[in-house]
Amino acid sequence: MILPVIRIALRALARNKVRSALTMLGIIIGVASVIAMVSLGQGAQKQVQDQISSMGTNMLIVSAGSQRMSGGVRGGTGTSPTLTEEDMAAIGELPAVTDVSASVTASVTLVFGNQNWSTRAEGVAPSFLRIRNRAVASGEFFSGQDVRTAARVAVIGQTVADQLFGGSDPVGQTIRVRNLPFRVVGLLAAKGQTQWGQDQDDTVVVPYTTAMKKLLSTTYVPTIYVSAATTEQTFAAEEQIATLLRERHNIRPGQEYDFNVRNLTDIAEAAQATTRVMTILLGSIAGVSLLVGGIGIMNIMLVSVTERTREIGIRMAVGARSKAVEHQFLIESVVLGLLGGITGILIGVGISFALSKVFNWPTLISPVAVVVSAAFSMAIGVFFGFYPARKAANLDPIEALRFE
Repeated sequence: MILPVIRIALRALARNKVRSALTMLGIIIGVASVIAMVSLGQGAQKQVQDQISSMGTNMLIVSAGSQRMSGGVRGGTGTSPTLTEEDMAAIGELPAVTDVSASVTASVTLVFGNQNWSTRAEGVAPSFLRIRNRAVASGEFFSGQDVRTAARVAVIGQTVADQLFGGSDPVGQTIRVRNLPFRVVGLLAAKGQTQWGQDQDDTVVVPYTTAMKKLLSTTYVPTIYVSAATTEQTFAAEEQIATLLRERHNIRPGQEYDFNVRNLTDIAEAAQATTRVMTILLGSIAGVSLLVGGIGIMNIMLVSVTERTREIGIRMAVGARSKAVEHQFLIESVVLGLLGGITGILIGVGISFALSKVFNWPTLISPVAVVVSAAFSMAIGVFFGFYPARKAANLDPIEALRFE
């Protein structure tokens, strides 16, 4: 029963193709805008999430000195000798902690043959790979024994390998780090830049004891990387670490901490909340076009009822019920909304791909946004088409037949 009514509706709309197309234009623009804006917002949200995830798995960063007051001045992160290897070992025993690694950094110049390159050396433990989601592309990572003996071994990033070795295999070669010979035991898998533009492959990784004793001559640990079992447990780990270090450093209630614990989960959630708000805002602004398109549908349907008053009167005179007339105009309105919605979805998806291709903006087509846009365009057709359809159904057949 519904198919004949749909065919009648399509024939009625086809009589005025240009008017029908212009009527759908508001819905097309609205739906296309919603799809494109939501795709941009969700693409940005995913990019932020991926960037945070690339920094480490369920990671917390414990740094020394960031809260300490010295002569009324706060020290920068890692500037105070308040964290030790013993602190790191104690943190590794906490229930919510799965992995722990020191991070001791130094600016160094690397030399191989007649090539040299200035970069950042980072002293870490073997658990660094698991905590920071890194992998070794060739060779191997150094061992716990290398850490215990402060061995002069290094694992280099792809950028360093390109600058010093060109296309040759760096594994097994000897480089000089601050004029000390280091054997390259591995090459880190490429990871690219962070969202702040830092090249994660421009690094050389060595045992943290080697960095402390042979590169910096220090006895304290500036930074400790910590990994929890799950994202939820990062908050428990954060609390346990703060409690442990307060006890170990004899910090009384009310005293300022001589350490700082940063939870990357908090940073990720804050970043995602910001992009989520922007997505909703962009989608809401684009959604105004849908309402404008709905008002256009109501306007055209009212005009259509006026133009076809005599036709309505004839149909009622030959036995058509009011409900049938109401359904016909309502379905015409829904068809306008649905056709506009489908066209808008196709255009919106095309715009999203074009923005991604031309401007290199991150976009993510949301199936939910597509389905909701299609359903919303139909709902607009029903909502804004109901009044004109009701008006057509309530026409007096005799008055309608007299209408010129």
